[in-house]
Amino acid sequence: MQNTDLDRTDLLLLAELQRDGRQTNAELAERVHLSPSACLRRVQRLERDGVIAGYRAVVDPERIGLGLQAFVRVQLARHDAEAVAAFAERVDRWEEVVACHALTGDMDYLLHVVVGDLEHFSRFLLDHLLNTPPQGAGVADVNSSFVLRTVKAFRGLPLGR
Repeated sequence: MQNTDLDRTDLLLLAELQRDGRQTNAELAERVHLSPSACLRRVQRLERDGVIAGYRAVVDPERIGLGLQAFVRVQLARHDAEAVAAFAERVDRWEEVVACHALTGDMDYLLHVVVGDLEHFSRFLLDHLLNTPPQGAGVADVNSSFVLRTVKAFRGLPLGR
């Protein structure tokens, strides 16, 4: 389903679910001015079409002992398909990396890393990120920036309403 297939009501539904994914169907229907049955059909269609990819709880990292966040820019030593695939596979296994984006420009990847403290970050960096695997898909350069405070946290996608 392309964005052009979404009407104003679909966008309202998505905005409401991004704001509060735990509200009941009846509450959701009232907020978007639909009957509960029509609301449920639309939500099920959005789920079936993959527009709604899932539901999850938003966890406060500090409350579970993860008080340090960093954005780590990574440049690979090699850029052939095998090296890129090996790096992506390794990143996927590291629970400290909560997001990884391939970039344009002088660095290849941006990792969002969440850890308990600076010692945990140091262990992650030395034991995982800088530990060159046998395939030679190692890291050539790393540049880390630590989050001092979050000015605006992710609250959902812009829906162009």
